[in-house]
Formats: sequence, structure tokens, C-alpha cells
Amino acid sequence: MRRSARARRVRVRVEPDGGVIVTLPQRSREREAAAAVRELRPWIDRRRAEVEVARGAIERAPGGVPLLGELLTLREEPGRTRAHRRGGVLLVPVGDGAAQAIERWYRRTARAELGPRVSAATAALGAEYSRITIRDQRTRWGSCSPTGALAFNWRLLLGPEEVLDYVVWHEACHLVVFDHSRRFWDLLEHHRPAYRVPRRWLRDNGAALHL
Repeated sequence: MRRSARARRVRVRVEPDGGVIVTLPQRSREREAAAAVRELRPWIDRRRAEVEVARGAIERAPGGVPLLGELLTLREEPGRTRAHRRGGVLLVPVGDGAAQAIERWYRRTARAELGPRVSAATAALGAEYSRITIRDQRTRWGSCSPTGALAFNWRLLLGPEEVLDYVVWHEACHLVVFDHSRRFWDLLEHHRPAYRVPRRWLRDNGAALHL
């Protein structure tokens, strides 16, 4: 249970690991959290089942991490402070610092992967963007601001490459059509005729994209 000064109502969220977080407004009573969980129990159970199915859809291996459809083997290396890829192996620090080093590596890799993809998409669209930001959002995979700033979730690298490309094109098309009107979807389909496949994959399996 968490309290938030910004919350105006009780919110219930199922985390990628199946945990349940209830956010309460500052002045709400704790019993309201229990009441919300009781009321939403059928939805919570369904959502946790969906998360479990999604996790099974993403190939993983003990001691490994996914990268755009590949599996990298994790190998601890004494004295290392940064994660570094060497072929199919991701060298990581020993001990507690490994998790943070791995996430930082994903963020760096996301920026390297996204730059050329965004440039290619915007060039094809005849559009311009102002900057790219790498984020760790819980529920959003990408965004486009009115100023042309694009933001992407680094967790996209945990899924297939075509899903990353779909999100890149989705946000790039927003540089031309800012809303989700028919014109937007027609533009996206013109450039990515099969966009519905990765879009559906992300909707069905996005909850499992976490380390």
C-alpha cells in the first residue's frame, strides 16, 4: 500500500511480478485499500493470470537476459563496474551492483538502437524530432510531445525487434498526426502494413517485459 498526495481516488495496479499495489489519497483510511482489493479481486486474479501467460511467451533462460529476440548469457566478472556485451555474453559486476549495471546497459543500448531507427522513420515521413529520451515508465512504451520530443521505454529491448520498430513508427507518425484519428492509423499502416501484429503482441505480453 502506498499513499500519494496527487491521488484523488484509490488506485489498484498489478505489477509485472504479480504483486498488487494499492495507492491511496493522503486522507483515505487503510480499510479503503482492503475494500478496493475485495471489490476488484476478479480483475486482479485475471490480470495476474495474464501476466503469468505473458511471462511464458517471452523466452528466457536461467542466467540470461533477452535482447530484441536474442538471449544473452550473464557472466559475472570480478572488478567490473559496468555491464558490457561481448558477443552473446553480457559481462556484469559481481554481487548487488549487477542489477543496476544491467539496467544502465539496457538504457545505453536503447539509445544506440533507437537513434538510427527514429532517424530512418522520420526521414521517410518527412518529419523532424527535437530529441530522444529513454525512460522507465510503467504503463507507456513511447510518447511524442508537441515540441517533437520522443520518449521510449528501455524495456522495449526485452521484446522482439519488430515490437521496438512498431513503437518507433507509432511515435514518429505522431510527429505528422498528433492524435489517434483515422488519418493517423492510415499513415502508420501505409508505412508499416503489418503493424497490428506487434501492436497485439505488446498488448498481450507487455506486462512481462521486465528483468
